[in-house]
Amino acid sequence: MAISFNSIVLNAMSRSPRLFPKFTRRDAITFVGASIRHLSSVGDVSEYQFDEFHDDNKEIKKDGALREALSQLAGDFGRESMLSFQRFFRSRHTPVISTGSLKLDLALGIGGLPKGRMVEIYGREASGKTTLALHIIKEAQKRGGYCAYFDVENAMDPSLAEAIGVNTQNLLISLPDCAENLLCAVDTLTKSGSVDVIVVDSVAALVPQCEVDGSIGDNKRDVQARIMTQALRKISSSLCHSNTLILFLNQVRYNSKQGQAFGHMDEITCGGNALKFYSAIRLRMIRTGLLKNEDKVTGLGICVQVVKNKLAPVIQKAELGIQFGRGFCRESEVLELACEYGIINKEGSNYYIEGRIFSGKQEAERYLAEKDGVLENIAMDLRTILFERKM
Repeated sequence: MAISFNSIVLNAMSRSPRLFPKFTRRDAITFVGASIRHLSSVGDVSEYQFDEFHDDNKEIKKDGALREALSQLAGDFGRESMLSFQRFFRSRHTPVISTGSLKLDLALGIGGLPKGRMVEIYGREASGKTTLALHIIKEAQKRGGYCAYFDVENAMDPSLAEAIGVNTQNLLISLPDCAENLLCAVDTLTKSGSVDVIVVDSVAALVPQCEVDGSIGDNKRDVQARIMTQALRKISSSLCHSNTLILFLNQVRYNSKQGQAFGHMDEITCGGNALKFYSAIRLRMIRTGLLKNEDKVTGLGICVQVVKNKLAPVIQKAELGIQFGRGFCRESEVLELACEYGIINKEGSNYYIEGRIFSGKQEAERYLAEKDGVLENIAMDLRTILFERKM
């Protein structure tokens, strides 16, 4: 039996109209799409109404109404309520602070970390989080900026910071007594607009005031997460009128959930989910191996994954090396990128730098490490090729 759209009839006398008739295996079903009318009151293309042509009189009325609404907002809520694209975005490109690593700046897509935003750097212990934060402080100080470091873990080594290049005499360092005081201090410094970089090391070590006053063993469940949620709302509002870069260093924990396979552990960060939401960029740091010189361990190999990025494509990564006592192996990555982009010529195992020939990678890296001026000039040329020409 052939079924057409006309056979689907509503019976006004029936309480349950049969919109879909029943079929048996012997019934033949044919598709009659040509006879189906779309569920619309318009039957022909000519019946659609097109948008009217531009009318100057209407535009003048709309412009006057918009100006009246803006003036009313300014009177009711103050100047901060004014709607203006140019006022909040003064330049086309977001101002950034370099991470101290060209590879990581390239993975971030914008040449560094954005000012006026929150950034979370997380990973397991001894994965290079503090080293990265110190390099960012160094880059901000090179441009004359002020930086603040909240050493919640009480583990900062001033000698390491100075070896990396941080000016500790011009660095604000605080050891807060509780999480509430620390986050209030972060908000106050952000509102002032005078600090370029604020580092909180780390979120996992933040202790709420109730835990400080209480006894060991008291159950204070989710207090830290609630404090972070409330504080980050306030700090995020302050960042709308500030160019401060706030770095939250965080650690990971592993949690097993019911219903999952045996041995499967989910990686979670401390402090709840608020920091994930408010962070413009999230960097995950993983230790990949050890750096060795002959039989001696000289550093760590790390991988930095861009897990979240609101300003550029995400899911990028950078393979870096950290030398014990001096930070990133900058000469190694500069040499690699300079060869890739044709600034340094390489033939076989020979490197041609400033008219000189170096046999082997270690000899070329040693020369760049000793000649800071040559290293800086090559790094500046690389930044011009990688970032400034794209902007």
